Amino acid sequence: MFTQLFNWRSGLALVAIGIVTGTIFYSNYLSKKIAGDERKKVNVWVQSLKTSAETSANPTPQQSVLDLTNIIASENTDIPIIETNENDIPSGQALNLDSLQIKKDTNYLKDKVAEFKKQHEPITIEISKDPHYINKYYYGDSELLQQVRYYPIIQLLIVALFIIVTLIAISTRNKSTQNQVWAGMAKETAHQLGTPLSSLQGWVEMLKETPGTEKIVTEMSKDVDRLKLVSDRFGKIGSSAQLEEKDIVAQIDQMVAYIKRRATDKVSFKVNTYGEKEIPVMINGPLFDWVIENLLKNALDAMEGKGSITVNIKNEPTQVTVDVTDSGKGISKQNIAKVFKPGFTTKKRGWGLGLSLSKRIIQQYHKGEIFVKSSEPGKGSTFRVVLKK
Repeated sequence: MFTQLFNWRSGLALVAIGIVTGTIFYSNYLSKKIAGDERKKVNVWVQSLKTSAETSANPTPQQSVLDLTNIIASENTDIPIIETNENDIPSGQALNLDSLQIKKDTNYLKDKVAEFKKQHEPITIEISKDPHYINKYYYGDSELLQQVRYYPIIQLLIVALFIIVTLIAISTRNKSTQNQVWAGMAKETAHQLGTPLSSLQGWVEMLKETPGTEKIVTEMSKDVDRLKLVSDRFGKIGSSAQLEEKDIVAQIDQMVAYIKRRATDKVSFKVNTYGEKEIPVMINGPLFDWVIENLLKNALDAMEGKGSITVNIKNEPTQVTVDVTDSGKGISKQNIAKVFKPGFTTKKRGWGLGLSLSKRIIQQYHKGEIFVKSSEPGKGSTFRVVLKK
């Protein structure tokens, strides 16, 4: 699955790079070509003005020449042009610019001249040699040229949006498939545990009738009940979990007592409720217990036989927070972001599914949050669970 996702991403990236690169080169070629054509047009327009002025000054002007130059001068309807003197001061003659803005703003033409100067070299016409007077004609990019230049950026945004949408769709599909696999494995595990559990229950009932086996029966009954709880937890994965109002203090006390029995005397446990005896919260008992059990087991493993585990339960106006703090070896910065990923573990044994399942239970079934609140190598870690009221 991950290889396919990687190939999809690589293929999309290569296609996007190819499209954008080709578009940029082609658009650059077009913009240069259009810019060259526009300079020729402006030059022809300026020369037509010069010819028109010279012909008009002739005592016997040729009407055909006047007509031709007037046609050329009037055909430019898209390239903005400003006429200035040799000192770049606008003469007032401007073409294809906002006439209302020219009348309203006295600096409009000066600002446009400064803008056009950055875009193109002006075309000049010598008016007289002595004294030396020239007219400069500054021009800007036409609307078509601007569209061609901005086209690659627009296309890049479209391609980026396409890639993002595609990746989100692929990621959603993969997560959906992963969820189905998780649920299927969990239900199959619960189903497979059902048969031997029934047999074990039968054997326990038979042992109860045998004198002298009372102690064995008691311990076996505990283990069978434990297996039934595990089977029940797996059976609930993928189903619509029913939330009930339960006392979260009692739920956590039970799990702390369970883990405490499996820890050494060198590990101390403390539950702090800030004076609250009961804190009712909507939870699914078996699944929430599984989360707390995973957090406590991880804390116990992190301490390697000695240390302290503290559970702080805080009842706030809109939420209940549960902090599980240990004095263990802590988590390195590079691993904090990985601890909830399936398969990640620093233990020699284990599949690395405990925290991943805990996150799924809290987020998906309880609509809450679970995260590493703090951790420092050599000093311990704090995991926080947040449940909305």
